[in-house]
Amino acid sequence: MLLDVNDSQLVLVDYQSRLMPVIHDGPLVLANALRLARMARLLRVPTWGTEQNPEKLGPNDPALRELCQKTLSKMSFSAAAEGLPEVLRPPVRAAAGNARSLPKHLQKPAAHPAPERNTVVIAGCEAHVCLLQTALELIEQEIDVWVVTDACGSRTERNRDAAFDRLAGAGAELITTEMVAFEWLRDAGHPAFREVLALIK
Repeated sequence: MLLDVNDSQLVLVDYQSRLMPVIHDGPLVLANALRLARMARLLRVPTWGTEQNPEKLGPNDPALRELCQKTLSKMSFSAAAEGLPEVLRPPVRAAAGNARSLPKHLQKPAAHPAPERNTVVIAGCEAHVCLLQTALELIEQEIDVWVVTDACGSRTERNRDAAFDRLAGAGAELITTEMVAFEWLRDAGHPAFREVLALIK
């Protein structure tokens, strides 16, 4: 099974100013998160960010924050406990007003909700805490979770790798930034191929 760009959303967890300096391979992890966010913008994939206790850990990297449609501030380690599922699957709004009181030719057609995107491509820090807990709770809510391993980090490699082992066992797909790029594109004839390729070279 390949990633489908039209079914994908991107979630970027806690790339915060006071956290990133202590993350193993932090600059590379952040660079890959930025690549993901820029690819998502080119390919019109909705992109969401989270920040854990930003008063203490600071905001997300400014360039990354700008590429997110919304950044969710949280105190729980899992963003799923603080409203992320509602961002990913917004409730359908009922039509306002009493349409039946209007003549048929003046009634607006029923609004059709946008197709639901049920695949979450997720990356973040720390992999064994906020990323892990968020991803596991999304899996419990029957969302397909794909973890971008080279855009995830922890203070130690051991904690990061333990998170990947646990996520794979829970049913998450483990992928890399380049795998996301080429699966979202699917072929070299895609109109955004050269721009995406420039991001990963």
